[in-house]
Amino acid sequence: MASSQTSPLDELPVKGGFRLRGMDMTRTETFTDAAFAFALTLLVVSIDSIPASYDELLAAVQGIPAFGLACALLFLFWYGHWNWSRRYGLEDFPSIVLSFVLVFVVLCYVYPMRYITSIFVGWISGDRIDAEAHQSLSLDELYGVFTVYSIGFVALCGIVLLLYLRAWTRRDDLELDAKERHVTRTEIGTWAILGGVGCIAILMGLFAPPRLYTVPGWAYMLLPVLMPAWGFYRDRQLRRLQ
Repeated sequence: MASSQTSPLDELPVKGGFRLRGMDMTRTETFTDAAFAFALTLLVVSIDSIPASYDELLAAVQGIPAFGLACALLFLFWYGHWNWSRRYGLEDFPSIVLSFVLVFVVLCYVYPMRYITSIFVGWISGDRIDAEAHQSLSLDELYGVFTVYSIGFVALCGIVLLLYLRAWTRRDDLELDAKERHVTRTEIGTWAILGGVGCIAILMGLFAPPRLYTVPGWAYMLLPVLMPAWGFYRDRQLRRLQ
């Protein structure tokens, strides 16, 4: 009578068909979460002082959409690292170094991110550009702001991409099954697309002629097209795999 052998990995909790190898929080994940929480605190501090009058209160309320957008961007990278930690549970030296670099870039990225979200919200709402700067930006300055922002964006995407590539190099040690390998490759492609669009924005900021229709921020309009297309393509591949 043949006995069926089960792997200890089969007893792990599953999310989206992926066995979660990192349910126990590591020191690296704890440190990273604390750093993201501190970055969120810096966003709050950057709003300025507590309102002392009705007009100041209205100005603070008008800054909520920009603050929310900045928080959403922070959440994008925090969730990317959290997902990676839960799925693979890696705490080897390369993973620790990459997580530390992620924290460093996030803390450097906070103020450019807050600045660019203020500009964006001011533009779509029709208000004057960036109330925190107390003046309108010239086109050349706007190019510079987007370039600095895009450098930070590409750096963060690149670090998360390297974390997933690290997990891919350890796929045999982690005993990733076919679906888990598919998901890992999908994540690698996702972060590569995000970083690639950021690189386009950097190139536009450095080399495009200063025109309103070539402002580097327009490059990010590719994401609502590229990301769903990539997800649709990978879902089709997954259905064929299954």
